[in-house]
Amino acid sequence: MNINSIRSDEIYKKILAAPKGKKDDIYRYEMMKPFEKKWANYNVPLKAKQENGYDVVMASNMLGYLAPGKIDQSQEESIRLLSSDSFWESCQESIEDAFSRFERAGVELLVQDYLYTILLADPQSPYTILSDGYSGDGGIPGYIFGAIVPNDYTINRIPAALAHECNHNVRFQFEKWRNDISLGGMMITEGLAENFATSIYGEEKLGPWVSKIDMDTLNDYIKPLIRDELDIQGMENLTSYLYGDEIANMQGYFPVGLPFCAGYACGYYMIKHYMKKTSKTIIEATLTPTEEILREVEDFWDE
Repeated sequence: MNINSIRSDEIYKKILAAPKGKKDDIYRYEMMKPFEKKWANYNVPLKAKQENGYDVVMASNMLGYLAPGKIDQSQEESIRLLSSDSFWESCQESIEDAFSRFERAGVELLVQDYLYTILLADPQSPYTILSDGYSGDGGIPGYIFGAIVPNDYTINRIPAALAHECNHNVRFQFEKWRNDISLGGMMITEGLAENFATSIYGEEKLGPWVSKIDMDTLNDYIKPLIRDELDIQGMENLTSYLYGDEIANMQGYFPVGLPFCAGYACGYYMIKHYMKKTSKTIIEATLTPTEEILREVEDFWDE
């Protein structure tokens, strides 16, 4: 297995030193070109055909990554923190450990080449604020992004976030992504990933997409709203249930009265219920088809 990194700190230093008119192209062709196949899955080109068109720069900004045009002297400290060799070593170790756990369990991974980087998150983005300054993206097998506003808190938590994304990377090698994925399917995916991360790093590293919701809110408010909507499909329909009203409003979707990442939290506890009931490990659960898990957790909604 080959796990390689793109040292974003070195590229951010180039962007910082470049004149404004050159910053976007450095970001496109040095930071994002190695991930061109990942972006192609979302139909995002490196550079738009027309000026100010949709491309990786615009998409990155929309996703909460710091736009290259915002890389100025105000980001020098963030770039310095991102330049720590020990930080990159911890990221590498997290990803190597995550994938090796599947191999040690006898799982033959279909993908053997992995590429990752850690991007600066935009501290003013609502996505960044809601996720306490760090997040990840690992839905396309072979590629992983972390995103971070570097500080002691986020640097300490990014390995767990990367483990979460590695779990996505593995699951989608065996259960292929479907554009018509249901809310239930998305909840299982996120629940598996966060249970995998906490199985390694402990519940003290539980991500804010779960930890911000208490059990009373989950059982008395969230579960009754979600339980009859597990079959809905399409991001325009399931976003409010999975990500909550704040993100739904930002994306122009109809809110349904749920807090931040309600579906993530519900999925996390649903998978805990599944593993306890079936005695399956998180490795085994990660490779279990969605429909099989959904059948086994029907009693979760009555707890």
